[in-house]
Amino acid sequence: MKISKSCLLVAIIAIFLTSCGVSIAPIVSVPIGNIDALPLKVTPLSDTQYKTWGASDLVNDTIPGMSINKAYIEIIKNQKGKKVIVAVIDSGVDIEHEDLKNLIWVNKDEIPNNGIDDDNNGYIDDIHGWNFLGDIVGENMEYVRFIKKFEPYFKGKPEASISAADNADFELYQKAKSEYDKEQQAALSNKTRYQQILSRLEPAHKAITEKLGKEDYSKEDLAGIKNPTTNEQQQIKSLTQMLSYGDSVPEVIEQLTEGVAYFGGRLDTHFNLNKDFRDVLGDDPNDINDKYYGNNDVDGPTKDKEDVRHGTHVAGIIAAQRNNGIGMNGVANNVEIMVIRAVPDGDEYDKDIALAIRYAVDNGALIINTSFGKYYSPHPEWVWDAINYASKKDVLIVNAAGNEGKDLDTIQVYPNDQEGTGPEISDSFITIGALNYNYGNNMVATFSNYGKSNVDAFAPGVKIWSTTPLDTYDFLQGTSMASPAVAGVAAMIRSFYPRLSAKQVKLILMNSGLASNLSVSLSGDESNVDNFKNISKSGKMVNLYNALIMASKMKN
Repeated sequence: MKISKSCLLVAIIAIFLTSCGVSIAPIVSVPIGNIDALPLKVTPLSDTQYKTWGASDLVNDTIPGMSINKAYIEIIKNQKGKKVIVAVIDSGVDIEHEDLKNLIWVNKDEIPNNGIDDDNNGYIDDIHGWNFLGDIVGENMEYVRFIKKFEPYFKGKPEASISAADNADFELYQKAKSEYDKEQQAALSNKTRYQQILSRLEPAHKAITEKLGKEDYSKEDLAGIKNPTTNEQQQIKSLTQMLSYGDSVPEVIEQLTEGVAYFGGRLDTHFNLNKDFRDVLGDDPNDINDKYYGNNDVDGPTKDKEDVRHGTHVAGIIAAQRNNGIGMNGVANNVEIMVIRAVPDGDEYDKDIALAIRYAVDNGALIINTSFGKYYSPHPEWVWDAINYASKKDVLIVNAAGNEGKDLDTIQVYPNDQEGTGPEISDSFITIGALNYNYGNNMVATFSNYGKSNVDAFAPGVKIWSTTPLDTYDFLQGTSMASPAVAGVAAMIRSFYPRLSAKQVKLILMNSGLASNLSVSLSGDESNVDNFKNISKSGKMVNLYNALIMASKMKN
């Protein structure tokens, strides 16, 4: 059959566009515009809305989500673009999770489990990514490592005895010691307080359970006890008070028990001045050229996989399989998750993060999610070099702003793309703050960091439903949840418009968002108020619907 030149040209162009992943139909939708006139939602969210609020549309639902459902219904429909690899640098991911297992990146250049580095990248059997932590789960905070490093030189010495050459290190040691004293004491106090409450609560609960014949009793049940003894009166008073903190006393006991374990864990790991957690790896953490350590166990060393809870939740927000009838829907529908385990329970090492970024870039990731951070860094230049490397290779890094309610224009957090107050070293590094589901004065999460210069935009980050280990799902919150939501939006842009650079994608994420002139409370302090447009560089909330419309106009 003969084909005319004109028809052949059309066919060739169509094939070329399809191969590039530009398969989305022309977009005629109008961007979501001014939202300041919208009524505020006054009714509480339903259970379903809590689990999906990040996908909501502010105009239709009066919930400040990213208009994900609207984008799929009106723009994406059943269309698919080019597959995009998103690297999740985190605590690890449960790669066998029912809602993630079909979306995990596979290194096709590596033959599984043959003990050979088939692709010659230095990492043996790196089928789904790499684990730079080996079997490490808990770790020190970075300021504790600084104390360990400097204490042999400075402990007990007055400032007057410190030489000019050592003054900067001495100041850092003092700052780290002050931070340690405050945080370690707080953890110890909280653990002790929770243990004391439990020591009174558990016997009281046992006694009243036997008296009432049930352990799931209410305040009304307690008030209805006839002729209580003096001891029972005290028990009733205590248990009634506890029911103000949970739906049942067993639930409160469970929460307190978890609190004891949490603060006890911090004391054993985060603040442990006597143990070197790193020695099991056999590398030198102060030598960036010592690169090849760890293993390919990207879902961590523990059987219950609790150590990869955070990373599994992050991965689900980005990519949990959509419309499969189970679990939940991730933001993006055509991605593969590359798993890089580099973030322990404690502070990450700069070396691990720098090498993790380079690993992701060298193995084809177009987007990297970094939901972690710290305020001390011994080798920030290694991470800056890696961020710059990613930028030069056209890779977008989506970064969590942090959860301390701080103005990042006044304090430096790591990782970042700015050395001190100097210019940004990358035009493809975007930092995300967290939104609450209540549109209005309280729509910025109380914990979220912010900053006109050092936070770029905001996205949903409070009470986010996503995947957790062993085929479970749960609510977590933090800028750690806001960042992968934006990584998912970025993946959709790069999927349908692969000719756009990482720099362009960042600009789209920022410029296409929803702007608001609302005054918002910051840091959970009702007296700390600013206009929403003043607390990030863009002054906007990331929005998938608007982002796709803007991307379609920039595709050429």
